[in-house]
Amino acid sequence: MKKSALMTALSLGLLAAPLALQAKTLEEAYVESYRGRTDVPAPISVIAPQVAPGYIGTTVELVFIVDEQGRPTDIQARNKADPDLVREVAKAVEKWRFKPMTDAEGKPHATRVLLPVHIVDEPGSSLLVAAN
Repeated sequence: MKKSALMTALSLGLLAAPLALQAKTLEEAYVESYRGRTDVPAPISVIAPQVAPGYIGTTVELVFIVDEQGRPTDIQARNKADPDLVREVAKAVEKWRFKPMTDAEGKPHATRVLLPVHIVDEPGSSLLVAAN
């Protein structure tokens, strides 16, 4: 199956539109929209998945743990999606890095995350961040 760069909508929460306009890439806008947030593990580095055009309109809901070092672990699909799509999206998310949650003393701790990933077509871009 031929792969092409598709824009992928990712959501851990709300995108701050003014911050998005200041960023150089949509990936940077996504990361920037979480800067300073303490209610979720904030992404510090994201990579967009490369998927086939036939997946446009599909949503994959991933559930995973952001460990104490900010790495996603135990990535699983929460919904029924094509296994090839799940594999490609999970492979990209495995490379993401987060600022982990911390306790009252500032010690990092693991946190469970739900990440809906909606595949949309947008020529010339690899990632779009949108609120779901």
